[in-house]
Amino acid sequence: MSERKPRWPEVGDLVIATIENVTDYGAYVNLDEYDKRGLLHVSEISSSWIRNIRDFVREGQKVVLKVTRVNLEKGHIDLSLRRVTKRAKIEKIRQWKQDRKAEALLRGVAEKVDLPDEEVYEKAGVLLEEKYGLYDGFEKIAKEGPAVLTEMGVPENLAKAFTEVAEERIRVKMVNVKGTLEIRCMKPKGVKIIRDSFLNAKKAEKTKDSKVRFYVVAAPKYGVEVLAENYKRAEEVFQKVSQSVVANIAQAGGQGSFRREK
Repeated sequence: MSERKPRWPEVGDLVIATIENVTDYGAYVNLDEYDKRGLLHVSEISSSWIRNIRDFVREGQKVVLKVTRVNLEKGHIDLSLRRVTKRAKIEKIRQWKQDRKAEALLRGVAEKVDLPDEEVYEKAGVLLEEKYGLYDGFEKIAKEGPAVLTEMGVPENLAKAFTEVAEERIRVKMVNVKGTLEIRCMKPKGVKIIRDSFLNAKKAEKTKDSKVRFYVVAAPKYGVEVLAENYKRAEEVFQKVSQSVVANIAQAGGQGSFRREK
């Protein structure tokens, strides 16, 4: 989190900065994560010739810069825009946004348990950050629940507060896998056997990281839809539930098959 960053950046670090004042020889910026001022010299703005510096930077603009020199005695920080690759810029912005979200989530937990932000961080946030990264840790909690923290020794009430905040504010991205089951059971209670086969298969694969839905297409065809956090997991659940339904139907004297939609 930004308040726990070192007081000064190091040479080579990428930083988020806000352009404060543009001059003929460069721009003075504020390093948002450190609350320090730095200089972006005109020679470090672009590799191409600069006719008008304001074509490249303007007051109020947020930019990703690379730290090229730090003078602690004078309090000077020199920065470069031209040395930041497009890929590095995208990754830095992504990480910065995640850090900001994580700070907001941590504040939400602190409000729930009526404790200072720093105390919540020390009791649980630091463990989460060290093992997963703070925001990624919140995402994992949203998917898997309080056990993510209690297994690290975090008190249950605090782990519960983390889980509530994560589930309220994080939308877990899910992927979708679909398929078709074709099943027949001519036994006297065939309809019940089919229904119970669906229920048992769904119950056996009921986990927080996946959701299963069965629906009628046109008997004897039934649709299977699996939502999970990645395709590997969705495919795994799809295979298990489909095989379970077919096996239960066969055991009851019916027959069935399934196929995955392409």
